[in-house]
Amino acid sequence: MRAVAIDDFGAAPALRDLPKPEPGPGEVLVRVQASSINGFDLAVAAGMLKGMMEHRFPVVLGKDFAGTVEAVGEGVVRFAVGDQVFVVMKPELGDGAFGEHVAVGAGFGIAHIPAGLDVAVAGALGLSGTAALMSVNAVAPAAGEVVLVCGATGGVGAHAVQLAAARGAEVIATARPGEEADLVRGLGAAHTVDYTDDVPAAVRSLRADGVHAIVHLAADGLRLAELLVDGGRIASTLGLGPDQLADRDVTATAVMAAPDAATLDRLAADVAAGRLRVPITHTYRLAEVPQGLTDFAGGTLGKLAVTID
Repeated sequence: MRAVAIDDFGAAPALRDLPKPEPGPGEVLVRVQASSINGFDLAVAAGMLKGMMEHRFPVVLGKDFAGTVEAVGEGVVRFAVGDQVFVVMKPELGDGAFGEHVAVGAGFGIAHIPAGLDVAVAGALGLSGTAALMSVNAVAPAAGEVVLVCGATGGVGAHAVQLAAARGAEVIATARPGEEADLVRGLGAAHTVDYTDDVPAAVRSLRADGVHAIVHLAADGLRLAELLVDGGRIASTLGLGPDQLADRDVTATAVMAAPDAATLDRLAADVAAGRLRVPITHTYRLAEVPQGLTDFAGGTLGKLAVTID
């Protein structure tokens, strides 16, 4: 099969011919149809996860995808050949989504694609949607509360803006004027502040008393946390947790995406029903993935998708 892989830590990703995997006990073999580029993929390609996660070289990049079950391993009862599924990959690094086939466990990080959800959209939903839902659930905004989403223009942020607005929160989103601001406003943001300027000062100009909650996906989390009112909440995908804010009357939660079936089913149902949009702004073919990774590193708007054909 064709796949985009690396041979060593920090090696340049390249399109390669690799053996087609076989499903082991408890696994399904999926013919990949769609995927997406995430910050996680850049971290793996750059060798940043050396010593933190198991690497089985050659490592095929790609963390989330959608496709059709082509074969099932011993003991699998929840899925059958022909089922359409979307998946967030297992923790160890070896198999990945940027390939024509992948074998994945049937017990975690996989869900059926419901009617009304396009496979290309499902392929760009799993990882960023999970991180966004967990972040918004962690800060649990009530109707009328003010929520700052810092890093709003990326895949996780775009979902977080929508999920917070759906709860009735007043969302302040970081975005440059123009196309970026238009995107996040279209997703439900009430206000935007330019992240190339002084974000805390800009937020204070809108809400002098501060904000009730922050979804921290970019920038200096400690400085942003100064915007929180007493009793405020911050959820961070960048490692900010309670230890760093122990001297404040605030709640800090470090978020790591854990895509259980209930989470994936919730996200899929929301997208299928039109309550959540996956803002795909560009789609790359498999051979173009190395360029897509370079483009992502230069800054992205919405989701960068991958089609496997």
